[in-house]
Amino acid sequence: MLVTPISEHDDAHLRYTEWEYTRRLSVEKESSGNIGYVHLRAMTSGDINQWAREFYPAYDRQGLIIDVRHNHGGNIDSWLLGALLRQAWFYFQPRVGNPSWNMQYAFRGHIVVLCDQETSSDGEAFSEGFRRLKLGKVIGTRTWGGEVWLSFGDTAQSDNGVASAAELGVYADGKWLVEGRGVEPDVVVDNLPHESYSGKDTQLEAAMKELQDEIKADPRPVPPAPTHPDKSFRYQQ
Repeated sequence: MLVTPISEHDDAHLRYTEWEYTRRLSVEKESSGNIGYVHLRAMTSGDINQWAREFYPAYDRQGLIIDVRHNHGGNIDSWLLGALLRQAWFYFQPRVGNPSWNMQYAFRGHIVVLCDQETSSDGEAFSEGFRRLKLGKVIGTRTWGGEVWLSFGDTAQSDNGVASAAELGVYADGKWLVEGRGVEPDVVVDNLPHESYSGKDTQLEAAMKELQDEIKADPRPVPPAPTHPDKSFRYQQ
């Protein structure tokens, strides 16, 4: 038998991809396709592509889990939050088929965000913004606590290393946010080491349970179209 070795980097990538895929399969199976799942490894241009691949096929479901556990940051939190803030306000009814809505691809269902101690930088900004904008609950463990903005444009060193210093702190409501503390989840749930080793994901299960309870308490079916108006012309002598 011939075996072709792969690099440590490629091995880690394959294992992480398998972890993502099995989370999605679990959500699809347990919710009977009623809840969507989007995982973002970071907040870069490539992750916008992943968002598009995973969010748009699930935009019309009753629930959505956005998983930013292990997220290494970037700079797209405002794009994602802007997409989630869109609200359906009228509906298109074709002659045949189901209605759709404006604003297009607005998510009408319930959403939760998963974060953990490895959620950092822009992953933290997204988690904090999601909660402050009252888009839903944040579930998991307290994040890394390093959400201070910086740039790398002029910090390259002669040995190709990078030196950086914090440039922009963030605050709201008279208080500095995230830095040195992290984002505190609304629902604290940890994945214990022995359970994770056995393949259990308690945080994902908690997210599923939260969404199922919210959907049961507040189902959001598409409103039915009203009776068609009578536009017939009646001739009167």
